[in-house]
Amino acid sequence: MWDCEAMVFSCFGAFGSCKESGTPAEEIPTNNVRQFSYNSLTSATRNFHPSNRIGGGGFGVVYRGILRDQTHVAIKCLSAESKQGTNEFLTEIRMISTIRHPNLVQLIGCCVEGSNRILVYEYLENNSLASALLGSRGKRITLDWPMRAAICMGTASGLAFLHEEAEPHIVHRDIKASNILLDECLHPKIGDFGLAKLFPDNVTHLSTRVAGTVGYLAPEYALLGQLTKKVDVYSFGVLLLEIISGRSSSKAAFGEDLLVLVEWTWKLQEEGRLLEIVDPDLTEYPKDVILRFIKVALFCTQAASYQRPAMIQVVEMLSKEVHLNEKLLTAPGVYRPHTSQRLDGSTSRDRSSSDVPRGKQSINPSVTSLQFGDNSGSFSQMLPR
Repeated sequence: MWDCEAMVFSCFGAFGSCKESGTPAEEIPTNNVRQFSYNSLTSATRNFHPSNRIGGGGFGVVYRGILRDQTHVAIKCLSAESKQGTNEFLTEIRMISTIRHPNLVQLIGCCVEGSNRILVYEYLENNSLASALLGSRGKRITLDWPMRAAICMGTASGLAFLHEEAEPHIVHRDIKASNILLDECLHPKIGDFGLAKLFPDNVTHLSTRVAGTVGYLAPEYALLGQLTKKVDVYSFGVLLLEIISGRSSSKAAFGEDLLVLVEWTWKLQEEGRLLEIVDPDLTEYPKDVILRFIKVALFCTQAASYQRPAMIQVVEMLSKEVHLNEKLLTAPGVYRPHTSQRLDGSTSRDRSSSDVPRGKQSINPSVTSLQFGDNSGSFSQMLPR
């Protein structure tokens, strides 16, 4: 006997049959996931017109669309070919769609028709943090310190939820400014969470196991393919520095040695000049708070992954008035490839023995995958009230 779910899959594989049986081809609901026909999404984007393109990366191109009910959506056409069948792909989609958090972009539905794999997300009015903070002057949004601090906190909260509360736990693998989207009130929402799960072995970056963007990549992941939650923690630390400095980690170079952002921050830390990285556009800010945020970023980007805090600890370190134990702080690790090309699928390259992490702390393959232990109190101490 056919169950309802199997009938949905059967109809989805042959929309002609659906039409004949009276099921609308516009969209076919499966539990909490709306399955859209390819034709309906083509119509929503005016045949995927270039003027509706709002973003793109290793996982695909994103278009602005308007559904027949006038709902504005973001439609992502996935570029990687999935090895999964329709049933398996939709099972993963259903799992991702059940994840709800104020700081995660909501997945509305999908299209699996022929070779097409398309995801439909809620549309966020202010595009990405990359555009608002790091983009061209004409596209930037004025972000004062309270706004930036709220973006840092919201992003940390969403990432901690993915790591600790989502079932199953999710490692994002590509935390960066362009994957942090802003709603009409400039609240941050993490996008593309779960895509790494949908395409775990079929995205061409450094290798089939490594996905990410130069400037955000944890060295143990870029070099050794060792994926843990601490890879996201590293990327978040870099993102923190970008939000504070207003500079792109993958584009800006500092000093005579052309240091990347995290290296430059460490140099200023050693020289007692940390406030020099603060964005000149920030004219008013609490120095003690912004210094704490910078040091939290340095804790997150330490070379050895086991020395980085977990995201739930990062949330506490950012949200509470704490005194950080700087004696435990070690130099960051930095992955520096031969070129500054992005590792987001637009290019591919092989590993080289000369691609070594920079920083005083070496990468030890035997410890980089260890998780942070129970000594969370050593990271910070609450200040007496």
